[in-house]
Amino acid sequence: MTPKSAFYRLHPFAIHPSFKERSRDVKKVTLYTDGACSGNPGPGGYGVVLEFGDYTKELSGGFRNTTNNRMEMMAVIVGLSALKEPCEVHVVSDSRYVVDAVEKGWVRKWQAKGWMRNRKEKAKNADLWRKLLDLLEKHRVAFTWVRSHNNHPQNERCDRLAVAAAAQPGLPEDIRDVAEKKGRMNHPAARPHQASSRPRRRLRPS
Repeated sequence: MTPKSAFYRLHPFAIHPSFKERSRDVKKVTLYTDGACSGNPGPGGYGVVLEFGDYTKELSGGFRNTTNNRMEMMAVIVGLSALKEPCEVHVVSDSRYVVDAVEKGWVRKWQAKGWMRNRKEKAKNADLWRKLLDLLEKHRVAFTWVRSHNNHPQNERCDRLAVAAAAQPGLPEDIRDVAEKKGRMNHPAARPHQASSRPRRRLRPS
């Protein structure tokens, strides 16, 4: 392994020159996400709106015993997992937990410390962070935080999808404890409900 290759292996969020050369051919996707939870922990759901060109796809799902932060993470994971090829993705989320952990490098520090925030405190949701980091290596992703319930059309739509998903009967159990102990990533949310896929109305705010 050359020193340059080693650098990009250790710093997967860095943009490799070869990716820059291919960037003109990479699809540019905007991913809007939101999570909701009643009780925290309690029944929760996630909502996703994917936009590419003139088309949009909506995804949602829920669990009967989860947390708001996990649903915020799950929305991003499900959205990125829906992409069939490497893309340039702009993630728009109202979760400071998700956006700051990635953009400020917190999650990489937790990973380097064996998923510990400090000597005594474990990093929560390590199972989902592992999955998200894997997806971030497949795509060129930038995160933007937006204020929730602030008349942002796509964010409001994601919220409605998440709330509706959380209210569905017969929600599956969030298997976070099993996943963290055994390292399993076969989470039920790998099969989200597709709310719609259609030409979109141009509502994107500036």
